[in-house]
Amino acid sequence: MSISLPSIGARVSGLFAGHFFGFGLFLPFFPVVLGFRGLSAAEIGFILGAGTILRIAASPALSNLSDRTGQRRLSVLVYSLTGALFLTLLFVPGSSSLLAVAVIGYMVMNAPIVPLSDAYALDVQRNTGADYARMRLWGSAGFVLANLVGGALAAAGTSWIIVLAIVAASLATGAVAMSLPRQERAGHGQTSGAAPVATPFRSVWFWPVIAVLGLFQASHAAFYGFGTLYWQAMAVPDFVIGGLWAVGVLAEIALFTVAGKLAQRFDPPVFLIAAGVAAVLRWGLFPLADTLATMAALQLLHGLSFGAAHLGAVAILAKVVPSRWGGTGQGLLATSIGIQMAVGLSLCGALYDINPDWPFHLMAVVSLAGTLIMLALTPLVRRRMA
Repeated sequence: MSISLPSIGARVSGLFAGHFFGFGLFLPFFPVVLGFRGLSAAEIGFILGAGTILRIAASPALSNLSDRTGQRRLSVLVYSLTGALFLTLLFVPGSSSLLAVAVIGYMVMNAPIVPLSDAYALDVQRNTGADYARMRLWGSAGFVLANLVGGALAAAGTSWIIVLAIVAASLATGAVAMSLPRQERAGHGQTSGAAPVATPFRSVWFWPVIAVLGLFQASHAAFYGFGTLYWQAMAVPDFVIGGLWAVGVLAEIALFTVAGKLAQRFDPPVFLIAAGVAAVLRWGLFPLADTLATMAALQLLHGLSFGAAHLGAVAILAKVVPSRWGGTGQGLLATSIGIQMAVGLSLCGALYDINPDWPFHLMAVVSLAGTLIMLALTPLVRRRMA
């Protein structure tokens, strides 16, 4: 008797859920893990900062390596297993240098997984009609679940279980990747023996577009870096802050649920313009929200400021970058976001010390600039998408 595998859409959903569950444990709680290991705040900052820089550099390089081999799912397996292997070094007695190798190695090997998963999912959407947004929403759900689980584990002081859970998530991600069918190496009309399909990576127009796509996500720098601190300074209880974060992710999931129908009426540039308008409102009004109701209302805009920006960006790249090089395109987007986010965090940190409201005002200005630039680039983007 044969055992049927879940549909390809369900398996891609599992791929996103597995990876983002691990990332949802790592991002908020790994500084806590390193603190339990006796590292100082300065050492933790140095390790995570170095890992972030190398992660930004690794994303397009490792994604491009995968595209060149034509083994996208195998690459996700190898990168996931290697990342898990690095984390197991945390169970080996050693110095802070060994901890640094473990953490930075994990961050580097995780860098290409989302770009490659996005590229695979977009090919599935193109070839089967499956809804990318509905597959991707399970990543958001996995992230929220990880936040809840990680909070309970961190409160109990069981840091080693957090590490094991991240390792398990990496192994699960690799296993799901290998359950997926192999994709054809050729892309967008390219057949065996045909001339290589031209990519936009050497075209002048591509780089302003990839920069503005990254700018929309980087406009969240003030919130990601200082949103919780800002609310704590307003005496908002920690459990309420956790709820406010959850409201934002739930709004994102809600958008992903209906995005397929919206995409039939609005093209990707419209998604980005809507994201920019929402971000201007969200960050411009953020310092004025002094009740839980107004805070929660602004958090609902996360569905647009993040969700619509993400969907618009990946859809544009899916149109202008040949499928054969989809991982590289998504990796360049991740690098654009990472570089601009790092700059934004640095600027917001300096401004927050002067006036806690100023970082959010800056992000409102950045969002407005991104919206205006996107409006100017929309005719060009639509021509290239066509």
